[in-house]
Amino acid sequence: MVRRFEHARILMYSHDTFGLGHLRRCRTIAHSLVADYHGLHILLISGAQIAGAFDYRARVDFVKIPSVIKLRSGEYTSLERHIDLRETMKMRQAIIRHTAESFQPDFFIVDKEPLGLRGEIEETLSYLKTRGTTLVLGLREVMDAPALLNAEWRQHDVMRKIGLFYDMIWAYGPPDFYDPLTGLEVPPAIRAKMKFVGFLQRSLLPEGLPGHRPEGEYILVTTGGGGDGADLIHAVIHSYQQDPELTHKALVVLGPYMPARKRRKLIRKAAGIPYIEMIEFDSRMEDLIAGARAVVAMGGYNTYCEILSFDKPALIVPRMRPREEQLIRARRAAELGLIEMLLPEEAEDALRFAAALKALPNRPRPSQSNPDLRLEGLVHISEIVGDWLDQRHRHQFTVVENMS
Repeated sequence: MVRRFEHARILMYSHDTFGLGHLRRCRTIAHSLVADYHGLHILLISGAQIAGAFDYRARVDFVKIPSVIKLRSGEYTSLERHIDLRETMKMRQAIIRHTAESFQPDFFIVDKEPLGLRGEIEETLSYLKTRGTTLVLGLREVMDAPALLNAEWRQHDVMRKIGLFYDMIWAYGPPDFYDPLTGLEVPPAIRAKMKFVGFLQRSLLPEGLPGHRPEGEYILVTTGGGGDGADLIHAVIHSYQQDPELTHKALVVLGPYMPARKRRKLIRKAAGIPYIEMIEFDSRMEDLIAGARAVVAMGGYNTYCEILSFDKPALIVPRMRPREEQLIRARRAAELGLIEMLLPEEAEDALRFAAALKALPNRPRPSQSNPDLRLEGLVHISEIVGDWLDQRHRHQFTVVENMS
């Protein structure tokens, strides 16, 4: 039964400097919550350049803050090159604070970056803490190599500030897959706030778009946002060129953030291969993954959840830098028999990669290797939010009763 919470509000923050992962995760959670709770309104703050390219359900909206992009070196720069990064950060910080003051949320859910990009939400966290907003930090199940994460958090005193600000920490995976804070010294008080909610299951919208998926069987090749995906797609094309027996139809999604020069080069390179179809972007990747016979990907969090949700054989070639998140996830998933993994240097061996691609459609699906795997993140988040809003509603009702 759908429950109703009149005038309940959730604000979500997604810093979005590289790829689409943070925005897509927030949007998935938001859509699930408004489906479960009538009267609930959710506002996403996003730095994603193409936040407006996605569909949003009724009672879910977004505020776009100026985009900052992360370079492969790990450094940041303003998307608009003529604007100084410091000016961009000041604008972002002011918009975030003003949005929080205007929206007055019951919950503030922060994706991955506890203090925001370069500390941009710290002031907003302080403000919302004083007015009793419930502050939630959501962490994907793998953050980064422990040594790298530890150094980054120590430099900015992040662990202490998590303890200071946040009421809850949600890890978006099951506890037996991976702990996002592996290798860090985590105070007991912070551990006590932490809940492993599980992977976030994906589903299809009820209405299918005619002609949205390619006809017949296909392998889907996706690199997420595509900003650093050219090497993987080049390796796929090279495998088709080197092995004439590789004849699976492949739908390649380049990603909206792939540099134009690299995009043009790959399209030219694939032009003579009849088995490869290329598109730039699709806002409904769930549809394409659900229709695919198998998936080739770099293995970001959202793609991984989709592979598990739609139970697809998958070949993962993870990104190795600047973060090791995809490598750690892929190694653990391969260990559990959920996917097959090739390291980038292994994928450069065209005949080895071609052999893996030929075998891919017939490899076991995740459910065959790990039948006990459950994707319960959205269900658990909904229960937590519902219980918390119930408590808040009862408390407010008691206060009103006592005053009358």
